[in-house]
Amino acid sequence: MLDSHPQIIKGREVVSDDWSVLRLDEGQTSDTVEVPSGKIIVPLTVWQAQRDALAERPVLGVWLAPDERAEALKDDLQRFAVIAVDFPKFTDGRGYSTAFNLRKRLGWTGELRAIGDVLRDQLFQMARCGFDAYATRQDRSIHDALKGLSVFSETYQASVDNPLPLFRRAPRDVPAEHRDIGAGI
Repeated sequence: MLDSHPQIIKGREVVSDDWSVLRLDEGQTSDTVEVPSGKIIVPLTVWQAQRDALAERPVLGVWLAPDERAEALKDDLQRFAVIAVDFPKFTDGRGYSTAFNLRKRLGWTGELRAIGDVLRDQLFQMARCGFDAYATRQDRSIHDALKGLSVFSETYQASVDNPLPLFRRAPRDVPAEHRDIGAGI
């Protein structure tokens, strides 16, 4: 089954999406499913089962399920135009760790897309972990979801989007002699 969204959030804007996500139907197996031509994001299991044939494609994406590890892609990262992480349920947060590992430990710099049960309330934290594209639930307004990226103006913790915690960042309007935040701690 191909899952496609007419629009996604990429960066901080709503854009047209020309990728489709391949999901296996009941009875289909990773080694026998036919992968259509075009811009397709395949499950990791399909990539692993059909690697030789899929490696010939000019563009390809892969998606990871919550129980799959980012390290499974470490030798093949350069082959993909997009990597997606599936959130089958709003309450399943394992994809945040997957995104962080792809960005910080494996050095992925390409498009990192959240797919599945992706809602406005998640976008700010997803961006903090390294996501830069979001295929939000189609039964919700994508333009409303876009607002989720700007719900907070400042963060305390370090993460992919800002490697310094707040107490290590220099205030913008404080004289230089008073910028040693946290001195003596």
